[in-house]
Amino acid sequence: MIALLTDSRYLNPENPNWYVQNILDDDRHLMEGLAKHGIRTVRVNWADADFDWTQVQAAVFRTTWDYFEKFDQFRSWLEKVQGRFPLHNSAELVRWNWDKHYLKDLERLGIRIPPTRVFEVGESVRLQELLDEFQCAGGIVKPTVSGAALHTYRFSRMEFETVEKLANSLLRSRAMIFQPFQNSVVERGELSLIVIDGNVTHAVKKVAKPGDFRVQDDHGGKAFSHEASIEEILFAEKAVRACPTLPVYARVDIIQDNEGKLAVMELEVIEPELFLRFSPKAAHILADVLAERLT
Repeated sequence: MIALLTDSRYLNPENPNWYVQNILDDDRHLMEGLAKHGIRTVRVNWADADFDWTQVQAAVFRTTWDYFEKFDQFRSWLEKVQGRFPLHNSAELVRWNWDKHYLKDLERLGIRIPPTRVFEVGESVRLQELLDEFQCAGGIVKPTVSGAALHTYRFSRMEFETVEKLANSLLRSRAMIFQPFQNSVVERGELSLIVIDGNVTHAVKKVAKPGDFRVQDDHGGKAFSHEASIEEILFAEKAVRACPTLPVYARVDIIQDNEGKLAVMELEVIEPELFLRFSPKAAHILADVLAERLT
């Protein structure tokens, strides 16, 4: 049996809204693909202390979207289950990817990212000085361990004092990153390319709602099917090959940066939304890969 890992909010929802229904539809496509291989699946809340993990042959991270809110518990759980059965993606990749320091790893390996400055716990930031240094009109600050745009703040030269206070308060307990704001996020949107076993299967374009910069659908953003160009496909696949080991699945979020070049905003290998409802075929490809790994 394969466990599809989720969190308690999405396990057995009653009267699911459109957001939760998207989650259920994506999981359904994957479960149908695995069923064709005779593989039984169960959706499991990763944090369920009463679940019997001895019945699991493998586990796949899908919508564990509370892990960064329960980070210490999640880290302990990962230590507990790793080695008992295969994890997809692996514990090694999960640990590498849960902290945005990984962006600098990608940069060192030749993968273009927006200019990024990391501030460690106990340091402080002076946002106006950063805008001068990077010669930009505005920027973004966010924690290195986060998700769903939690504590992600955009600021400009005219309005930075409040964000600076928030960032320095957060730096007392967590590392943060600064990036110049990438204008194409609001002008063109963000592309998400889904990579399974090293190959792009499909892509979506995500756009923020008017007046916002966050493209996530839980912040009002919209996703549309996107026909990726050869350049975009090669760039995303190259980025995934730069991971410590090849992920079974990944989502590469890319933009055109302020210099007009492709850059990685995020490379998600823990629990990315894979938009399988846009490509049920991709769900079956993922199921084929998982079935092969299981046998």
